Amino acid sequence: MNELKIFYEDNHIIVVEKQANILSQKDATNDIDMLSIVKKYIKDKYHKPGNVYLGLVHRLDRPVGGLMVFAKTSKAASRLSEQIRTHTFKKTYLAVVRGKMKNLEGHFEDYLKKTENGNTVISTKENGKLAQLSYKVLDYNKENNQTLVEINLKTGRHHQIRVQFASRGYPLCGDQRYGETDYTQIALYAYKIEFLHPISKQKLIFKNTSIDNIYLSKFTL
Repeated sequence: MNELKIFYEDNHIIVVEKQANILSQKDATNDIDMLSIVKKYIKDKYHKPGNVYLGLVHRLDRPVGGLMVFAKTSKAASRLSEQIRTHTFKKTYLAVVRGKMKNLEGHFEDYLKKTENGNTVISTKENGKLAQLSYKVLDYNKENNQTLVEINLKTGRHHQIRVQFASRGYPLCGDQRYGETDYTQIALYAYKIEFLHPISKQKLIFKNTSIDNIYLSKFTL
């Protein structure tokens, strides 16, 4: 992967960009992951002996790129996790979906649950967990019949954005699991995060619109 792109760092937190197709956290594949990458960066930069503490407070799906914040202390991790639980940690995404959306803005609410294999999510009220998001249409490409949308997550369910749009007939471009298999990069990027600094309580907003994506690059961001 390319050099780690850092948007902010202090003694308590570090905000970085996760490239698409990099894991947030190590799994059974043992492929490279962001938690390990950032740990190595801290260990090397500050010459820290032994294990480096780094708290993973939120995740992005493997094929999805975007901004992530990691906690450098357990206190920061606890306070950021609390913001996520209380929905005061705001995550905004850009996505390109297939088709022309009927409404310029709206709100999706569903109950989602993982299937038995754990790799796919379905919409069902039976044992499902509440999933909410709001969206706003930013642009429409008539030639390709694709819509650029800005999405604000209210909850953070597994595959939430992908399932909620696909279930309404607007699958994300490049989504091989819930859309059409076209073998291109999924058109979803976490381009903005907002939260209170876990120690100073200052409101922090980080935004990245320099997105290298086959679909998103067709639109002016």
